[in-house]
Amino acid sequence: MTESTAASARSHLVDIDPQLSGAEMVEQLVPPRQFADATLDSYRPDPDHPSQGEALEAMRAFAAGSRPGGFFSRRRQPDAKPGIYLDGGFGVGKTHLLAALWHATGGRRKYFGTFIEYTALVGALGYAGALAALTGAALICIDEFELDDPGDTRLMSRLLRELVASGTRIAATSNTPPNALGEGRFAAQDFLREIDQLAGQFSIMRIDGLDYRRRDIEGHAQTTDAAAIDAIAARLTGTVTVDDFDALLAHLARVHPSKYVKLVAGIDTVVLTGVHELANQTDALRLVAFVDRLYDAQIPVVSSGIPLDEVFAADMLAGGYRKKYLRAMSRLIALTTGAGL
Repeated sequence: MTESTAASARSHLVDIDPQLSGAEMVEQLVPPRQFADATLDSYRPDPDHPSQGEALEAMRAFAAGSRPGGFFSRRRQPDAKPGIYLDGGFGVGKTHLLAALWHATGGRRKYFGTFIEYTALVGALGYAGALAALTGAALICIDEFELDDPGDTRLMSRLLRELVASGTRIAATSNTPPNALGEGRFAAQDFLREIDQLAGQFSIMRIDGLDYRRRDIEGHAQTTDAAAIDAIAARLTGTVTVDDFDALLAHLARVHPSKYVKLVAGIDTVVLTGVHELANQTDALRLVAFVDRLYDAQIPVVSSGIPLDEVFAADMLAGGYRKKYLRAMSRLIALTTGAGL
């Protein structure tokens, strides 16, 4: 691709107005591209953390329950539960295991999405419409179950109760609730409390370990000199977006996080200029949600200004959303390294 051709493919995220219908939301409830080929056999437990191997075996057993003669068989084990919850820090493979379970589950329809995607589906279709769309599924996988919005959490708890009652199996992972300091703090008790009427039907698997991204990647997110950013962007191939950091933050405020997946669809590289430390926690949390979608799609990031893993202020990293910010920092290191510049 010539420089002029590459330049002709440049656009701006701030000019994209993503639209997502209820039907499209349902169609997109599949594992992200990064985990399109995830299997239980391809998960590599860290031998220094036996809980990872134990979680893998638990997922194998849970997956076996979805096959003929499994959970829906009259001969199933009396203590078999229709739900499983993976409780652990970021980067220990919870999403890989969740996606692998989705791929291993046969039978009827199955769905995989983040908590935000399911609550957005309820917003688009209404509670009754969302329930009708999901009823009859063999498996519902919920990644990043949010425990920091009581209203949405109770809504999802009610939805899950009705789905389980109809025969659907549930697998979930979760994020950290507010005021849960430290990346090592686990959230199982918070999860069980919030889904109290359903809690007894979940098996809990705790996964310890180190963030796998930091096993191979150290240091900071890569950054580019501001004077060279235009020339670098011009050399990139495919569809490249170039945006000012503040302009992107303002645009993210106008787009519901459930639509971020559509915002980045079809983009090969994201270029951000003028990156600086964030002063507003709302902006920071929107950026975390945006980074999650970039990471799911494995879209490299090129930036100028401070390294992107330094945008979260010290008081943010000491607060209740610390775990989310650390996950985003880890992912930004990987995405900027993946740009290959």
